[in-house]
Amino acid sequence: MDYRIQFREGQVDVEQLQALFNVAAFWAQNRRVEDLEVAIANSKPVITAWEQDQLVGFARATSDGVYRATIWDVVIHPDYRGVGLGRRLVQTVLSHPHIANVERVYLMTTHQQTFYERIGFQVNSSTTLVLNRQVVEVPALAIATETPQS
Repeated sequence: MDYRIQFREGQVDVEQLQALFNVAAFWAQNRRVEDLEVAIANSKPVITAWEQDQLVGFARATSDGVYRATIWDVVIHPDYRGVGLGRRLVQTVLSHPHIANVERVYLMTTHQQTFYERIGFQVNSSTTLVLNRQVVEVPALAIATETPQS
């Protein structure tokens, strides 16, 4: 298969990315284009894989550049799985200057533990905490201010 890997920070075709998530990532179904734009803008690096003008792979990371990084949204189009593209995307993220010297790199996966273990990741049950935020309407709190008494 003829594909190319590119760093495309800030230049991702979010409509194609949304379509890729919908066809290839059960955990990212129906993400909104506006939200994808925000996620991409706050990620470094953003890595894409293309066959001609079709987005066939994607990965991104966030990091403080020194201590911690997290890899997010590694997704490969079903027609391109099993050819080493996922490994190449993850290795490209790991070798990016913003990630390459970070002390600890995290990722979360539901079904692909073995894939990531082959790349060198280890199961780490000691850091598995999640805060699931629900969109909740919270009434604004009235803040009373006191005026100093003379």
